[in-house]
Amino acid sequence: MNLSVETVPPERRKPKPAADNLGFGNLFTDHMLTMRYQAGTGWQDAAIVPYQPFSLDPAAMVLHYGQAIFEGLKAYRGEDGSALLFRPKDNIRRMNRSAARMCMPSLPEEEVFAALCRLVDLEREWIPAARGASLYIRPTMIATEPGLGVRPAEEYLFFIILSPVGAYYPEGFNPVKIFVTDTYVRAVPGGVGEAKTAGNYAASIIAAVEAKEKGYTQVLWLDGVERRYIEEVGTMNIFFVINGEVITPPLAGSILPGITRDSVLRLVRDWGLPVSERRISIDEVLAAAENGSLTEVFGTGTAAVISPVGLLSYRGKEYPVNGGATGKLAQRLFDELLGIQYGERPDPYGWLVRL
Repeated sequence: MNLSVETVPPERRKPKPAADNLGFGNLFTDHMLTMRYQAGTGWQDAAIVPYQPFSLDPAAMVLHYGQAIFEGLKAYRGEDGSALLFRPKDNIRRMNRSAARMCMPSLPEEEVFAALCRLVDLEREWIPAARGASLYIRPTMIATEPGLGVRPAEEYLFFIILSPVGAYYPEGFNPVKIFVTDTYVRAVPGGVGEAKTAGNYAASIIAAVEAKEKGYTQVLWLDGVERRYIEEVGTMNIFFVINGEVITPPLAGSILPGITRDSVLRLVRDWGLPVSERRISIDEVLAAAENGSLTEVFGTGTAAVISPVGLLSYRGKEYPVNGGATGKLAQRLFDELLGIQYGERPDPYGWLVRL
């Protein structure tokens, strides 16, 4: 795959934001990657170009039938100034799993990885130097063929945009408050819950808005059949520590197979902690909160990395976790993962790609 590169002249490039004014997902770098797909021809026209709008036909099938998938990963600035990517090939592989579920074309993984590295290398000055900040990477694929009629499209656009970011939640690494909903469901068995597709997030917005109006940071979803078993938070996988055991819901087709989730499981197993990937009901969690055996709850995801949970709210009652403070395991995992991501600690798993 040939990759053309058109760069923005230095005098026209955007000023870099201050490290204390990043927010999340509001600022974008000077360049982006684009690539188009045509059935019968395959992927073509791979290019790094100036960041810019692109036009869509009003009949573009993504606008009508929702064929849209995306990924999220980060680049970090190492102490030596290098750009460090955390498990980028795993994100590309997961995007192809989402593509298969949504009847979209598979990406050429090695070529996309090489193009991604080229783009990040070009934009390395955008990687914030501040601890806790990073360059967020958003690969996306959408159906662009104009046409009405429910079927897989024959034309697609793949693109990658970059955004320098700070903490995802306003609380930063401080514990967040989570609202448990049994009114709405995120996914059902046989659905698209395990795919990182745009519709999943659109469906979750109403519950997130209601949670925010009540003073909570995020929503914890229960299963779509019995509305009893815990699945995931809107932007994170979820972990519980009960009687010293680390418990997280299994990958059974209705939750996202998180890259950070997998990283946490590998770490805690190597640390010798008891770990279970099993169904866990909200009743079990709340009973453990009341009898004191629930010592920690934390979320895992690319955006927040590790997010301790200080309180759960369910059916009008609030259940504090660990006195509302960050737990020891959440803190240890946060320190270990950030240490690896910034190149400060050993990387025995080969997770980092250094540019």
